[in-house]
Amino acid sequence: MSATVVVADDDADIRSLVSIAVSKAGLELLASVSDGALALAAILEHQPDLAILDVSMPEMTGLDVCRAVRADASVGDLRILLLSASVDEQSQSIGIEAGADYFLAKPFSPRELATWLSVGKEPR
Repeated sequence: MSATVVVADDDADIRSLVSIAVSKAGLELLASVSDGALALAAILEHQPDLAILDVSMPEMTGLDVCRAVRADASVGDLRILLLSASVDEQSQSIGIEAGADYFLAKPFSPRELATWLSVGKEPR
C-alpha cells in the first residue's frame, strides 16, 4: 500500500509540479487544493500519510493548517512538509512550533522534493 498525500498551494504551477512529483514517487495523491481551508478539509476527510502545504495561502496559512491538524485528535500520524519562500531560522522555528516536520525553500528543485518524498513516506 502506497503512502497517501494531500497537496496545498495557491500557485497552480507549484501545485502541479508537486502533484507530478508525488505520482512519480509512487505515492497516491488524494487531493490537490488551492487554499488552506480546502487543505484542512481534505486532511480531515482523507486522513493522508503526508501533507505538503504552502506557508502563504488564502483562507488559512499552512501554519494555521498545521496547528489545526495537530490539535485534532482524529488525525493520525501525519507528516507535514511546509513550502516557503522564507526558510530562515525564525521561520523554521515558527513552523516546527506549529507542527511541521520539514521545510523546503521555494524555489526548490524536483530532486530536492523527490528526496523529501522518499523520506516523508516512511512511517512517522
